[in-house]
Amino acid sequence: MSAVALRGYTVLRAGRASFLLHRRSAVAACCLALVLAATVVASLCLGESTVSPAEVVKVLLGRPGPHELVVGEFRLPRVVVGLLVGTALGLAGALIQTVARNPLASPDVVGVSWGATATVVGLMAYGVVGSAGQVPYAAVAGGLAAGVLVYLLAWRRGLHAQRFVLIGIGVSVALSSLTFVFLTKGDGFQAQAAKVWMTGSLNGSGYDQAGGLAWVLLAAAPVALWAARAQRSISFDDATAVGLGLRLDRIRLGMALLGIVLASCAAGAAGPVDFVALMAPQIALRLARSAQVPLLCSALTGALVVVLADLLARRLLAPTELPVGVVTGLVGAPYLMWLLIRSRRGGS
Repeated sequence: MSAVALRGYTVLRAGRASFLLHRRSAVAACCLALVLAATVVASLCLGESTVSPAEVVKVLLGRPGPHELVVGEFRLPRVVVGLLVGTALGLAGALIQTVARNPLASPDVVGVSWGATATVVGLMAYGVVGSAGQVPYAAVAGGLAAGVLVYLLAWRRGLHAQRFVLIGIGVSVALSSLTFVFLTKGDGFQAQAAKVWMTGSLNGSGYDQAGGLAWVLLAAAPVALWAARAQRSISFDDATAVGLGLRLDRIRLGMALLGIVLASCAAGAAGPVDFVALMAPQIALRLARSAQVPLLCSALTGALVVVLADLLARRLLAPTELPVGVVTGLVGAPYLMWLLIRSRRGGS
């Protein structure tokens, strides 16, 4: 493998293959990974009983100790699910925002999360879904159906970014209204359980939830690498892309489908954890200062936001435990308002 330095970039070459590496993005990714590792250790240390970092590292290395049950069986599965959910949401948000060319776009906004929510709540409220093992499948099916519906409705001789976002908002509003109809008309006990799921929580999460999502992320890795290369193409306007012979519609479809799948699977694992997919890509973009939303930095930022929010959810009002979705919502709602104000001042 050889490397050629350009202004702000490094071209990595291995045989005939080449990859353009943005150096600031690489540095940002390394810093995010270090902060994420420290946050993971802190999350494993803190709880009803405090465990020293040295003991946590021993458990992670597989060495037996007095805290093996607390760290390895109770806290570690929850942190792993948080890492995977945050990674999926961060990557999904980056892909959706790239397709929509809009920092306000995310799976929460364009209907994917509400599709998963409406499906799960409806099936739970009417007793169709009774076991926890069926919930992820229902969430994935609902999220995929809503995402595909938005894409099809926004398609008119091509995908227009603004129409995609506006139709997504309309579908989200319709599905949110339908969700509350289900909560009102369905069985009271099941509706209450559905309300708990709607908040988005890692409480009780284990390797069962982590396993399926891990396989999805592993399968999505090659597609994400393709998407990272294709981002430069999708930044062109349609006329320029046609002149260069690029097939923008196929690129947008591939990115949108990958984002929809990842967001739906994340909702299936932990419920709708709001605003992570909205915040993570924009935070990563400001850290990396790159022309396109950096996918790796977005994934790491999403993982960091979820793990840190879960730690705060467990410790802020201890022994009372908040759902992680409540914490991300408290942070994400002001962030969304700031983005709206910033966009208005910028005239966009």
